[in-house]
Amino acid sequence: MKLLHIDSSVLGPHSVSRQVSAAIVDRLRQTTPGLDVTYRDLTRTPLAHLSGSHLAAAQGAPAPAELAPDLAASAAVLDEFMGADVVVVGAPMYNFTIPSQLKAWIDRIMVVGKTFKYGAAGPEGLAGGKRVIVAISRGGYYGAGSPAAALEHLESYLRGVFGFMGIHNAEFIIADGIQVGPDHREKALAGALQAATSLRAA
Repeated sequence: MKLLHIDSSVLGPHSVSRQVSAAIVDRLRQTTPGLDVTYRDLTRTPLAHLSGSHLAAAQGAPAPAELAPDLAASAAVLDEFMGADVVVVGAPMYNFTIPSQLKAWIDRIMVVGKTFKYGAAGPEGLAGGKRVIVAISRGGYYGAGSPAAALEHLESYLRGVFGFMGIHNAEFIIADGIQVGPDHREKALAGALQAATSLRAA
């Protein structure tokens, strides 16, 4: 079984989402003998944001020579995602949504004809069957019914993205309120880590 582990926080060892995503992977390693883990840190090896040249190349236009390494990176990222049985994503909230580094990764895996297609009945996901687990960290409180719920564009966006690709049962472990104060941070992290250790086997 193959697991793809993605981190996107810019905070390194100080990141809550990184701590929780690592705990998720540790749990799955313990419960799944022989688990093959691939790790990609989107801040240490960032992907470029899409440009007109990327989109033209995707439509079959000749790609400029300088774009070749980036197109190779795109292919590698897509292959990693398609080949994974389990995908674990560390996703902190930045300004109410995902980090731009994570968006650049999503832009490389949402590929028509690969992870989704359009048919007579509309869009159809092609990446179903994967297990996706997302470790979310948010500075405030954005859950349903909270005053800031309308500003939550992280979990809702990722549910939509993965659902569009056919993954409708993504799992989320959320650490909320980590910037409210030290006690809130400690409680949120402890709760998320406990949830990670309670995950079912891969």
